[in-house]
Amino acid sequence: MTHNTPLSPRPLRHLSEVHRRVTTTALLRSQGVTAAELNEQCRPGGPWQLLLPGVTLLHPGPPTSEERLHAALMYAAKEPPPAAAPGVPTQPSADSPHRPVYADAMITGLAALTLHGFTSTPALLSLEQIDVLVPRLRRLRSAGYVHVLRTSDMPAPRQVTGLPVAPVPRALADAVAGLTDAAVVRRLLTEAVRAGHCEPAAVVRELTRAKLLTRPHVVGAVDSLLAEGRAVAEDRLYRMVREHGLPDPVWNVDLRLVGGPHLGGVDAYWPEQAVAVELDTRAPRQEEDAMWSEYGRKREHLERLGITVVHITPKKLRESLGQQATVVRTALMAAADREPAAHVVVLPR
Repeated sequence: MTHNTPLSPRPLRHLSEVHRRVTTTALLRSQGVTAAELNEQCRPGGPWQLLLPGVTLLHPGPPTSEERLHAALMYAAKEPPPAAAPGVPTQPSADSPHRPVYADAMITGLAALTLHGFTSTPALLSLEQIDVLVPRLRRLRSAGYVHVLRTSDMPAPRQVTGLPVAPVPRALADAVAGLTDAAVVRRLLTEAVRAGHCEPAAVVRELTRAKLLTRPHVVGAVDSLLAEGRAVAEDRLYRMVREHGLPDPVWNVDLRLVGGPHLGGVDAYWPEQAVAVELDTRAPRQEEDAMWSEYGRKREHLERLGITVVHITPKKLRESLGQQATVVRTALMAAADREPAAHVVVLPR
């Protein structure tokens, strides 16, 4: 063997193409490559490169974004049973013969958002670091371009291009934790809702869990997020009425008893049928317990007056618009069988 002759481990036909270009030291050893041979191939200017501790790139030149991501997961994944190397299944399954197993590791942060299709995040190759989420008890340090984040609450990963990726709300929280630019944070949160990646409530829940709502620039971005979320939900509500042939309501009104107290605002109201629709766009924050109680009292008061209140969340509008239209239509049709509601004054909100 000359210095210019690259070694090639025995072919692993169940692996995807990228796993023939980037692999682990353990797998190379299992294929007969000695430590001395590995060092020779990874010498400066050699045909291979040590990309991360225990992870080797089997070609010269810079790694692709795909290779960097898989290498990060190979480095961070929990080592499987001795019969296999980290990141490589012992046997490919019939359902996914080319999918590697990355136990207890997933891509999160900005890299995850880019994989989910965000346009306001940097390109993968331009990211100086890739965040990888692992369980808190794992003894693993950040290395190279891999930034290890530990958590006691590992979410269920999403499979994106064959990679385990944190769900959007969790990836957003992990990304925001490392950002100080309010404009950047606001763009990320706004895109998450505007592009339909997730609902505002899920984002705020993760930000709360990560204790990020004490940061002023995050609080400001969340206010923009909730405003964006309400605008998107209202637009879907308009579409529901228009596309499913519901009679036109009066929109965004306050209800008041004749000569009496203010009853509260609703997003849509059908006066003849005494049916109201209220969007629940509140965010789950601990300090909103009082607001939740007030919301419940208002709904109970309206229903005691004979007004049917249909409660709809933005998630329901996004995932089952037709079903929500059926719920509203049923409430409108049932009005004829109910006792007449109390007369209320309808005022613009």
